[in-house]
Amino acid sequence: MTRSRLPIVLPALVLLAACSAREKGEVAALPAPAAMFPARLVPEAPATPALQPVGERIAAGRFARPAPDQAIVPQRPDVQPLASVAAANRAAAREPSGEGYVNAVQVYPWSDGALYRLHAAPERVSEIALEPGESLVSVAAGDTVRWVIGDTMSGAGAARRTHVLVKPVAPGLTTNLLIATDRRVYHLLLESTADATMASVSWSYPDDALLALGPREGAVSREVVAGVSLETLDFGYAIEGDDPPWRPVRAFDDGSQVFIEFPPDLAHGEAPPLFVSAADGGVELVNYRLRGRYYVVDRLFEAAELRLGEKRQQVVRIVRTGRGRGGRR
Repeated sequence: MTRSRLPIVLPALVLLAACSAREKGEVAALPAPAAMFPARLVPEAPATPALQPVGERIAAGRFARPAPDQAIVPQRPDVQPLASVAAANRAAAREPSGEGYVNAVQVYPWSDGALYRLHAAPERVSEIALEPGESLVSVAAGDTVRWVIGDTMSGAGAARRTHVLVKPVAPGLTTNLLIATDRRVYHLLLESTADATMASVSWSYPDDALLALGPREGAVSREVVAGVSLETLDFGYAIEGDDPPWRPVRAFDDGSQVFIEFPPDLAHGEAPPLFVSAADGGVELVNYRLRGRYYVVDRLFEAAELRLGEKRQQVVRIVRTGRGRGGRR
């Protein structure tokens, strides 16, 4: 019974003592709540953990800054996208080298996705030469204010060539240049210096068409002889007879098929039918198909004729003469 009334009696005694001291002119300090109540009756406040502001956690890299409608998501510390991009660009960069020069022209081997370096200087024009016959589609640069960029042409017919010209207005400038053509896309890294400059840049195309082997012989289309090695080709064929606009440029075989190459403007006119000379002296039709500007004949022959016209028929003969240079021996 006494214990249950203790919380009420103790405060009353404390107040009476304080009033008595005030009447005597004495100032008495009230005891602390811990002294008024037994220790087991004083509640302990829970410890509040220290909170780090969200901004500091973002700055420390512990969180990625969220979008307005997203919650804060922890970011993996091992993911570094910018470092990955920089590493990929360094690996793709192709730098000029002494062995790559032909006179003053730096010749890069072309590869899809590579970045080709071009060093230029103020008051100097650097030339970017495309493949002969390649048509320019568009040119785009990151900095068109401090880099002057233009293009011009040289040659005619199959030798016609596009040249992209670049010139910086000051040293210490860097930008990129993208050239799109009807055959491929070139990516260049442009850098200007105070004095050193590259006069010209061009490319070799090791994965492209096979090399020409004689006069009037251009590159063999890769689409026509895909998968055929140079050593198997036989160019031992002669072109005889009339000289119409569609007269073939050359003929060659790979041991099982004959390829007849026509001028580039074959598609603008009528294609002549092909006849193979028979053993009895006559002629007979043969299976062939048109691929680009090539006739692909699905068999070998010793002689064949291309004929076009009725009243005044134009006839061009294709005669096998033997092993052509660069072909089989």
